Amino acid sequence: MITSSTQTVSFRASELKPSTRLIDVLRFTAFSIWFCVTVGVVHAQATSSSDTHDSSVVEISGVTDSTVFGMGKTIKITGTVKQGAIAFGGDVIVAGTVDGDVAAIGGSVIQMAGAKISGDVIVLGGTYKHDDTVPQRNNSAMTMMYAGYQEEIRDIMRSPTGLLRPSWTSGYLGVRLLAIVFWFIVALALTAAMPGTISRGAARLQLTSLRVALIGITGAVVVSASVLASLWILPQTVGALVGISALMLMLVAWLFGRTVLAAATGRWLQRKYIPLAKHSEAVALLLGTVFWVLLTSLPYIWPIVVFMIVVISLGLALTARYRGGWHRTPTF
Repeated sequence: MITSSTQTVSFRASELKPSTRLIDVLRFTAFSIWFCVTVGVVHAQATSSSDTHDSSVVEISGVTDSTVFGMGKTIKITGTVKQGAIAFGGDVIVAGTVDGDVAAIGGSVIQMAGAKISGDVIVLGGTYKHDDTVPQRNNSAMTMMYAGYQEEIRDIMRSPTGLLRPSWTSGYLGVRLLAIVFWFIVALALTAAMPGTISRGAARLQLTSLRVALIGITGAVVVSASVLASLWILPQTVGALVGISALMLMLVAWLFGRTVLAAATGRWLQRKYIPLAKHSEAVALLLGTVFWVLLTSLPYIWPIVVFMIVVISLGLALTARYRGGWHRTPTF
């Protein structure tokens, strides 16, 4: 049975009996090898992806009564399209007539000389170009364009699995290093501001991690259902306030949970694998931060890691005011 007591667990918990120097060196070597293998797997996943895409052009001639779609290819319209045209990961070249809207996600919309577009032009991750000084369009038609991250959006549209397989480039490595610095600063600030709360959170995570996860899952379901119900039933202003409150709760829980995870994981790494400055809270937070940033950088499994962090963080936030430590008592 699970009971609660009123003991308080300090972040400077009593350390386990120190191992011999040889065992510590072996553990540190094993952890270093695991780290190098992980980085190698990420790099191999990134370099194994092909950089060349099928850039063939699909030409639409004649009269088409339906909407024209392009997946990873460029659409060139030389005839007449009655409904509209949209390309994912490619351009839309209009050399004829389109009576509907024209959209490109991860591409550009190009209106040739003499071409006509009756509807709106929507571009995400590209540009809208026209050869005529005044393009042939309706006066009531609108142009919505966002030109940032063109190559990234194009690659995602052409290969959706790229979301699960980050590219191990110098830019991505720089972003990961900035993430380590950011989360380390956040962890130091929260630990200095509320050391007791962080200590109790680490104790709950170590003793009853399953209960914390169940509370987090239940809280996530309740919060999501409440937000959807409020947006559906309540007035728009009240529903927006409920949604903003839920978003703030998730943000605070995310910051608090990441700090507790970094603290608990860093202490565990110090005890098991990296016998460096075992009594230093800053080193423990740095080790934990690096560990979780590395896990959230692994291809294909990072969504699972992020989901686990969200669930545990919400569970820790919902039980943060509980001042007692949790432990198991034997049953007879």
